[in-house]
Amino acid sequence: MKKNNRKDAIIVLSGGLDSVTLLHDKQDEIALAVTFDYGSNHNAREIACARRHCAALGIEHLVIPLHFIKEYFHSSLIEGAEAIPEGSYDEENMKSTVVPFRNGIMLSVACGLAESRGLSRVMLANHSGDHTIYPDCRPDFIREMSGAMRAGTFNGVTIDAPYTLITKADIVRRGAELGVVYGDTYSCYKGGEKHCGKCGTCEERREAFREAGITDPTTYETE
Repeated sequence: MKKNNRKDAIIVLSGGLDSVTLLHDKQDEIALAVTFDYGSNHNAREIACARRHCAALGIEHLVIPLHFIKEYFHSSLIEGAEAIPEGSYDEENMKSTVVPFRNGIMLSVACGLAESRGLSRVMLANHSGDHTIYPDCRPDFIREMSGAMRAGTFNGVTIDAPYTLITKADIVRRGAELGVVYGDTYSCYKGGEKHCGKCGTCEERREAFREAGITDPTTYETE
């Protein structure tokens, strides 16, 4: 793939493992990173990580509040640590953590921000492990949303989601090559000081490092 040599992209940056890897991976193309504060259990810890990584790379970082999501939407992800299911990262167990159309909302705001800044791409770090659980992470959604964004902007803003068809383990391998400090990323849906080690996202994080053959630097409460 031809390397893009100009900063024409905005990245939706949560502060989690996947988006932080993409931030480092495509840093030469990213003009702006945006993190959305929508009131999730783990938002504050993720935002702190996002800020540190952007500061280290010299990338402008914005935090945009979306407080209406917590006020009006239903999801265990915004209803306290006790609402988060424990166990495997599978559709039945994790369905309650879906925040309805979250990526669609965030991409819409990022699209408007990109057009306002004269940027042509919005980067998103969705991956294949999300497809069975989260509808707005799937390839068909990314394709259709990108088309809508292109049609609805004067400068034809599109989505750039390079991890869509790869696994979280693949992302960890890429991050290890780049020297990403994974100890300064956050995934746990319960939002505690340490990763709980029991929820689906903690299980998925552990498995990604195991599968990648990379030492997991995460501190879990269960250890």
